[in-house]
Amino acid sequence: NSRGTTSLLKDSISFTEVAASGLFEGHDLLRRGFTSVKSELLPSHPLELTEKNFQLNQDKTNFATLRNIQGIHAPLKLQMEFRAVKQVQRLPFLHSSNIAMDILRGNDECIGFEDILNDPSQSEVMGEPHIMMEHKLGLL
Repeated sequence: NSRGTTSLLKDSISFTEVAASGLFEGHDLLRRGFTSVKSELLPSHPLELTEKNFQLNQDKTNFATLRNIQGIHAPLKLQMEFRAVKQVQRLPFLHSSNIAMDILRGNDECIGFEDILNDPSQSEVMGEPHIMMEHKLGLL
């Protein structure tokens, strides 16, 4: 029965697909690069994405309210001030409190989590200044 053998061959996996995908192999770094476990993880809770984007959503709401009350010039002026404050930074190996951004957002009088326990991404470990500057300038 030739029809039966063709249907069996159609359902089977070819040897090249097995060799290329590596059913029993690890991840092929040369072909696919490094894997990132963090990118493969999905949010564990529905509110996690909302919490990550809280400041962005709050800024959008404040800009919309400001536009409705004072007109288009008020949120544009505030956005230009935000951009100017973001451009002024310390050297990459020095810790910065970003007090100007806190003042513009009105968070300078609030005590939050990062004020007491510090942000985990802002560790006190000093990096190598020369390497960090070369990385920032795009030399590495």
